[in-house]
Amino acid sequence: MALREIRKDGDEILRKRAREVEKVDEKIATLIDDMIETMYKYDGVGLAAPQVGMLKRILVYDSDYVEDENNKNPRVLINPVIVKVSKKMATAEEGCLSYPDLYGYVDRPAKITVKAFDRNMKPVTIDAKDLEAVVIQHEIDHLDGIVFIDKAYNLHRGTQNEEEEKSQSKSKKKVK
Repeated sequence: MALREIRKDGDEILRKRAREVEKVDEKIATLIDDMIETMYKYDGVGLAAPQVGMLKRILVYDSDYVEDENNKNPRVLINPVIVKVSKKMATAEEGCLSYPDLYGYVDRPAKITVKAFDRNMKPVTIDAKDLEAVVIQHEIDHLDGIVFIDKAYNLHRGTQNEEEEKSQSKSKKKVK
């Protein structure tokens, strides 16, 4: 495994739509492992392949990650598609590894159902809510060439809002 360079604001690849993955070969398996390592290295809870320069419809996430080496549960979604969204919306303060120290509020469906493939190309269906739903939607946006600043309001530099930080400090990280 190896760390990958995170592509930053202004990199054209962040605005391109990623291509579907046909099969998981050794190259794709290595990419997935590298993405997981990179996500944890930079304390992210999600990472999409375009953020490391690969236009592949792959995302990794761990919405329960709390910087505990013994509490890692990375998930891999290949070719994810949101098939159902709730009418109820939720607002979360988001950040992004591709936009360091930039935060803003984004309104997204509170619950979603996603169909995808796991790293073995076995079909999976995920019913996500709360932070998991936010993270998956944020990363799927990356796969479509959409970045959080396209949807965010009250953008600000620095640190995450103190109230938001307090509410998430027990067990959750900010969306990155």
